[in-house]
Amino acid sequence: MPQLTLDKTDIKILQVLQENGRLTNVELSERVALSPSPCLRRLKQLEDAGIVRQYAALLSPESVNLGLQAFIRVSISKAKDAREDFAASVRKWPEVLSCFALTGETDYLLQAFFTDMNAFSHFVLDTLLSHHGVQDAQSSFVLKEIKHTTSLPLNHLLKE
Repeated sequence: MPQLTLDKTDIKILQVLQENGRLTNVELSERVALSPSPCLRRLKQLEDAGIVRQYAALLSPESVNLGLQAFIRVSISKAKDAREDFAASVRKWPEVLSCFALTGETDYLLQAFFTDMNAFSHFVLDTLLSHHGVQDAQSSFVLKEIKHTTSLPLNHLLKE
């Protein structure tokens, strides 16, 4: 990927796109005080550099009957092939939205959504704990979401 040096206009484009990725180029150019052609050219550069990875629709879990959100801490065998197999498997599990390899006592942290406790139990017992490398799993359920954003903080890029 080409390396790109971001200026204040690029950062503003990124901030505006994180708020609403469906803006037309004309709307985006108006919000960042740039004419449409240069705005489109800059956006294409941001995409080509991999800074803008993708565009997506963010769904409300409750509206699609996925009201049970769990964070699952997973400990696995220390064998290298167990870690690789686990990573390959977790990429295939649609219930898991995020998986992070961690330092400390827990090897992985999964964020997953389920329709109900039965679906959660089925996943844990029949999928997760059945995986050959998994040694232990501990779960916490989300009672209330206090903050959720997909926007990365970019203010540090504006400091010179």
